[in-house]
Amino acid sequence: MRILVVEDDTNLNRQLKDALTEGGYVVDVAFDGEEGHFLGDTEPYDAVVLDIGLPQMDGLSVLEEWRRAGKKMPVLLLTARDRWSDKVQGIDAGADDYVAKPFHMEEVLARVRALVRRAAGQASNEISAGTVRLDVKAGKVTVDGHSVKLTSHELRLLSYLMHHKGKVISRTELTEHLYDQDFDRDSNTIEVFVGRLRKKLPEDCIQTVRGLGYQIAED
Repeated sequence: MRILVVEDDTNLNRQLKDALTEGGYVVDVAFDGEEGHFLGDTEPYDAVVLDIGLPQMDGLSVLEEWRRAGKKMPVLLLTARDRWSDKVQGIDAGADDYVAKPFHMEEVLARVRALVRRAAGQASNEISAGTVRLDVKAGKVTVDGHSVKLTSHELRLLSYLMHHKGKVISRTELTEHLYDQDFDRDSNTIEVFVGRLRKKLPEDCIQTVRGLGYQIAED
């Protein structure tokens, strides 16, 4: 899953990126509202962590512009303000959740997981596909109860497909959600990762839809 962090505090921005990366996400960052607005407007993100108090363009304006443009990615607002009126304003602007500073990083991670889960129509941190189980929080995969070792890229690929069970995902979409904006993207590498995953998972877990992409079927 690919996350955008828009936070002008350099240290907090770095801490958020490090924590989310460790949590298994691909993370892009911006340090002002204009840059954040541009990235959110032009790149496909699975969730955004957005500070309200940003230079150039404040977070609420960024969010309102995204929503007016039809951008539907879930957004978690960060702010030093904890007045109830600010929370209401943020939610009315189109935010999906809200955390007031100072906060514990684990809370942010849990809220991001919940936003991604709800956006994909999942009710639990554990997603299943036949005998395959993915624990999103722990970043672990089991088959018939036995642990399966995956590389970070294999895990991200499987996670994206399992979050979108029943949907055919193109190689381009997978590439956009598995790599950050600075990565030299090559959709052909997706075939390599799919091939490696198929050797570790049950036969036909990941199906190829000729000319369209890949799919994990609904149970």
